[in-house]
Amino acid sequence: MLAAMSLNLSPGEQVIFEGHPSWRAILGFYLKGVLVAIILGVIAKLAAGNGTAFLVILVVLALTLVIGFVKRVATTYTITNRRLNIKRGIVSREIQETRLERVQNVNYRQSVYQRLMQIGDVDFDTAASGDYNFIFAGVADPGDVVHAVDQATGVNAAGTHGLGEAQPPAS
Repeated sequence: MLAAMSLNLSPGEQVIFEGHPSWRAILGFYLKGVLVAIILGVIAKLAAGNGTAFLVILVVLALTLVIGFVKRVATTYTITNRRLNIKRGIVSREIQETRLERVQNVNYRQSVYQRLMQIGDVDFDTAASGDYNFIFAGVADPGDVVHAVDQATGVNAAGTHGLGEAQPPAS
């Protein structure tokens, strides 16, 4: 909920979903790190011996774990009953945000690998220009995220209108 506090919620605004990419989404990054560690370890063994090879493998594995963890935790996805928010970064910061009434379609896709890992990418089509892709990448149970957006834009949030439909003027 710490990320939700940094959103500066308006009165009446409630967080419906908050999360990060799943650890399973960066499993490929971890596997590549292990492969690089082994290759560099073999090169170090040939060049300098067993002690150096072990140290090289240990350092590369530690770096891989730390970078992967930071990469995952530094990305936060938030859905409130009024807006969608993607926050990336620790030192430098990139924030994408859109109002829910601008969301026209919500789709998710899963490759075969993603289906096996039970993760997916949720793609939000917004009324904004095509400059930004608004995607929650690598989330666990992407169907639940779609359901959360549906809840936020359902009858209680948007009257009798669905996603992307114009609201009648307030009288």
